[in-house]
Amino acid sequence: MPSSTRVLWIAILASFVAFLDGTVVNVALPAIDRELGGGLATQQWVVDGYLITLGALMLVAGSISDAFGRGLVMNIGLVGFGVASVAITLAPDPLILVVARLVQGAAGAFLVPSSLALITSTFSGAAQAKAIGTWTALTTGAMVAGPLTGGALVDLASWRLAFLINVVPIAITLWLLRGVKDPPRRPDARIDLIGAVLCTVGLGALVFGLIEQPRLGWAHPAIPITLAGGGVLFVLFLIRQRTARSPILPLDLFRVRNFWVGNIATTLIYAALSLNGFVMAIYLQEGAGLPATLAGLASLPMTILMILLSSRIGALAGRWGPRLFMTIGPVLMGIGSLLFLSVREDFSYWWQVLPGMIVFGLGLSIMVSPLTAAILGAIEPARSGIASAVNNAISRVAGLIAVAAVGTIVGGTLDLDGFYRAAVVVAGLMIVGGLVSLAGIRNPARAPSEAE
Repeated sequence: MPSSTRVLWIAILASFVAFLDGTVVNVALPAIDRELGGGLATQQWVVDGYLITLGALMLVAGSISDAFGRGLVMNIGLVGFGVASVAITLAPDPLILVVARLVQGAAGAFLVPSSLALITSTFSGAAQAKAIGTWTALTTGAMVAGPLTGGALVDLASWRLAFLINVVPIAITLWLLRGVKDPPRRPDARIDLIGAVLCTVGLGALVFGLIEQPRLGWAHPAIPITLAGGGVLFVLFLIRQRTARSPILPLDLFRVRNFWVGNIATTLIYAALSLNGFVMAIYLQEGAGLPATLAGLASLPMTILMILLSSRIGALAGRWGPRLFMTIGPVLMGIGSLLFLSVREDFSYWWQVLPGMIVFGLGLSIMVSPLTAAILGAIEPARSGIASAVNNAISRVAGLIAVAAVGTIVGGTLDLDGFYRAAVVVAGLMIVGGLVSLAGIRNPARAPSEAE
């Protein structure tokens, strides 16, 4: 297998593991609640426990990746992810389950940024955009395998088994990694551990306050204390990044226009994606009464469009620039979300959900590869690990805050009215994300050979 092809497959499989888990968990949430209890708050923590450590430690993982090698970081992530997955299947109560999800998120933080860093350091120009498109299309297979396999296991056996389906891609990726050589270790490599603690604890406190506020109320002292304390710690984290010798969030990256504009768009779009995925998976089961398997299959049209179109769109964005795609895609997703307002108590998937899924999936297929290529293509390859980590961390943090705020958005109960409110919020975030891209993204100058 040619080295570039091997690198691409390693990147695809390593990311597949993290994405697979993300799609499995949404389908499994109602079954987890039925067996372990805890209601909406437990469901939120099962999702956000993973996202807290994933988002916070991804920055550290990106720095480690650039300093010590992508292969090392991937090996740590794959082994840790597998161990945490086994712990999840054995969890006897919600607390142990959430702790295992925290560990799994920490391991997942070592996978996605290293995967994209491998691609950006191996490919360049239009080939890089096409490789990212291929990575997007094939990792989207997790969106098929996760809900379909996970839903079937929930219905026919147990939600616990759904968390073991990532064992095969983990084993294959570890085998492929044996042939990957890392560059020599940098003698000046340092990791900002104080920054990592400030970031992780700050995010954790903010998310705790957002998740528990609907249950405890604003009058409970834990809510204002955790929200204010989390905010202060996160500000201290940003201040430290200006003075740290080896920052885990190099603020000078944000001087690059496409990087900072792309990350603003990422914040809006991925908050909306996470909110939509969480609400849709739960409402289709608890509100519309679908079994887990059918709820998992509901997003299949969107996934098929991603698989068919992402690689081609990535190649087109490499030739024409990302701005048009990053504008049209999110706006289409916003329109697709508004189509979900046709859902009624007398539920019909074919007429009330499918049209929105098709429009949403078309927009997602148009947007994802150009967004990734625009952000990573703006940064030099030597810093691709931390650039990818920053973008992925921002997307995950945006998602965890959106999920943490679900109780406030839907009014405390995910009934039909709450579903409508979530759909409107998703649409608003998507459309604003598209407008930000239109106003701020600049297409890179085309090389003479590409312009002909």
